[in-house]
Amino acid sequence: MNDIAAILFDKDGTLFDYHKTWANWSRQFLLDLSDGDTAHARVLAAEVGFEFDFNAFHRDSVLLQGSPGEIAAALLPHLPGASATGIATRMSALTATVPHAEATPLVPLFDELLSRGLVLGVVTNDTLGPTRAHLREAGIEQAVPHIFAADSGFAPKPEPDMLLAFAEAAGVDPARVVMVGDSPSDMRAGSAAGMVCVAVLTGLGTRAQLESCACAVLPTIAGLPKWLDRAVNARDAA
Repeated sequence: MNDIAAILFDKDGTLFDYHKTWANWSRQFLLDLSDGDTAHARVLAAEVGFEFDFNAFHRDSVLLQGSPGEIAAALLPHLPGASATGIATRMSALTATVPHAEATPLVPLFDELLSRGLVLGVVTNDTLGPTRAHLREAGIEQAVPHIFAADSGFAPKPEPDMLLAFAEAAGVDPARVVMVGDSPSDMRAGSAAGMVCVAVLTGLGTRAQLESCACAVLPTIAGLPKWLDRAVNARDAA
């Protein structure tokens, strides 16, 4: 393994615990689109793979890994008079205000990683405005000089475009970047970009799914410092 120079994080399910954060948001978003009509909200939920009455996601739900545009496209046929842009705008507005549950205390973790001289970044299929709001709320926005989101002009994950843009902006060989995410989509993007792939279990990917496409699977990002130490020791012993 090459010397690691940078860590690139997915946001939802990685920096923030997906289960604690997004099920309640999804329910509220669908009710908002339905003007409080629960029956209509259930119809919308079925289209995007969300169990409205149980506050739970189907494994292949577009809400989990889709971009705002993809989510809007799935909902649009059931919202007469609405536009994809309008749906995405309402989604973005609600997303910016949802309380996010940190997967682990982020400020001390990021301080630790920065003390090692690592460049940090975030790559997400969410839009940039809410992403910055979430990082600011967590106190880590200033620690992340490079953020690439769904509206940054690059193809969304699992395409590697945003990840390669990060490597270029950071001035780092992609092979020296660790991509940290919670889904097979994150791991496919990292692999396609030629990065080291590390998965965490604070999203919706299962250990079985992630072990097949990641070089390591950690319970949370809190395990990154020890994993980095093991990687360095393994390299030195080689």
